[in-house]
Amino acid sequence: MLVLASVFGSITGYGFGRKGGPLLYRREDSRFFRRQYFTSTEAFYEKHGPLTCIAGYFLPIIRTFAPVVAGIVKMNFRRFVLFTFAGSVLWIIIFVSTGYFIGSRPFLKPWLKYIVIGFILFVTVPLIFRIKGITKRKEKEEHI
Repeated sequence: MLVLASVFGSITGYGFGRKGGPLLYRREDSRFFRRQYFTSTEAFYEKHGPLTCIAGYFLPIIRTFAPVVAGIVKMNFRRFVLFTFAGSVLWIIIFVSTGYFIGSRPFLKPWLKYIVIGFILFVTVPLIFRIKGITKRKEKEEHI
């Protein structure tokens, strides 16, 4: 049931992006919105779409917006569902198993806050460094 709820939630986000995407493409460029963002996002999803659908579940903000963006850039629906299903299964198995493991060992309960903070840091810090590295690389390419 958890996997189905997760997958259907993502499909709903995909559908929302698919229906709302054309409105964004017609919008004029502004301070916060540039059509160029969509072209770079489409290229990103062409290259990293499957990874985004799977690993995105483990990153709170990405988990929320990845399906919507996949719909906006019109990622192949079958591929989207396949990789969303795989990501949902992994995410649910890992989190439910971890919750069961920690809950069944009373000596770990006082450490729960630190375990959660450690997990968030373990997942987020490498992502920040990766994004920072990509940004620096793009800046160097623009100067050349």
